Amino acid sequence: MHLHILGICGTFMGSLALLAREQGLQVSGSDAGVYPPMSTQLQEAGITLMEGYGADNLDPRPDLVVVGNALSRGNPEVEALLDLGLPYVSGPQWLAEHVLPGRRVIAVAGTHGKTTTASLVAWLLEEAGLSPGFLIGGVPRNFGVSARLGALDAPFVVEADEYDTAFFDKRSKFVHYRPEIAILGNLEFDHADIFPDLAAIERQFHHLVRTVPGKGRLLVADGEPALDRVLEQGCWTPVERFGQSPDSDWQLTLQRGDAGRFDVSHRDAGVEERAVVDWPLSGTHNARNALAALAAAHACGVGLSRGSEALARFETPRRRQELRGEVAGIRVIDDFAHHPTAIAATLEGLRATEGGGRLLAVIEPRSNTMRLGSQRERLATSVASADLAYWYQPAELDWSLAPVIEAATTPSRVYDDLDALVAALVDDARAGDRIVVMSNGGFGGIHERLLAALEATHGR
Repeated sequence: MHLHILGICGTFMGSLALLAREQGLQVSGSDAGVYPPMSTQLQEAGITLMEGYGADNLDPRPDLVVVGNALSRGNPEVEALLDLGLPYVSGPQWLAEHVLPGRRVIAVAGTHGKTTTASLVAWLLEEAGLSPGFLIGGVPRNFGVSARLGALDAPFVVEADEYDTAFFDKRSKFVHYRPEIAILGNLEFDHADIFPDLAAIERQFHHLVRTVPGKGRLLVADGEPALDRVLEQGCWTPVERFGQSPDSDWQLTLQRGDAGRFDVSHRDAGVEERAVVDWPLSGTHNARNALAALAAAHACGVGLSRGSEALARFETPRRRQELRGEVAGIRVIDDFAHHPTAIAATLEGLRATEGGGRLLAVIEPRSNTMRLGSQRERLATSVASADLAYWYQPAELDWSLAPVIEAATTPSRVYDDLDALVAALVDDARAGDRIVVMSNGGFGGIHERLLAALEATHGR
């Protein structure tokens, strides 16, 4: 069977392509932008990639076309698909029909931290010998791939996105997955291109809650008013809270300000378990992600002590505080943060680490929410933990970053040319600095360009 995927280099669709290939299907796909790390792992899996969209990509005719949610009417390949009368489905529907049946599904939802948390859950299950399957919107470095089938009798971990499903299905992706265990990590306004307000996103989260069976489990973060409102709309599944509240079923207490070491306690039927986590990640947000993962793994039979020990061997997913290289004591770190809350959390976590030098934040406001100008009033304060901030004004951003620069207390500059941005970073950087590049896209290959320029100037 030949499966063709439109938008194959998206984090979800690329992962889905790997699952289809593992099932023995012939897989091809097209995308407007083909860049690592997704393109690399797809090519290594023997998947044919086509740059750009067009009717020719559908010749020879595939047996089934999977349409990504970035594709809309007017796209030449979508129009050809419809004119030819080829069978098509959305990515979430294909996953639900061809991979998830019979599996114990663990869905990880939330505005932030889904990729890291899903990677954590999969790793804890793997370390316990359960051989889980997973589909994650990034590449967990402990596995080297963003998706795999795993053992058919093992749990399947899926990153559960609230974004809409396809041009012909405007429900959130996660309503297709029907999980037995769902993690609700946080919830705030995002995806301004499809949701008018936070209440609309809360309704979609409640649709997810409605699909979790009574024998299942909801793991819900404490201190999240929007999640409280979701549950107030109705809940038919046992709920366990996690976070830092003394009333939560799963609690963490930081031993270090950078959250590299923390205590975990779990109360169940009057019995309390305790463990200590000592791991390589930083930031309270990541500690909370780890706590959620411990709770999900515990529901699958993984003891708290064993899970806590496994966290010491966890490696961040690609593009999540990933060290891309170091030149003359200057480190270049890649992070997927693209929302003010995520930008602030990433910088705060890195700032708290011991022995760190200056933080130079480099930010591309690339997401649909940012392009529409939503949340831009929060951008100036999001870089408060940085020593210097460098903003990139892409041509497609139709609002000016100048007011953000003016409002920021952190010394900030804006650039509309990548070469000029790289040159400024090279001039300003010195040994001990950490340059944190934050974007949810390829950012013009800035990481490689920056490392090469640093080597040419500082690596002599």
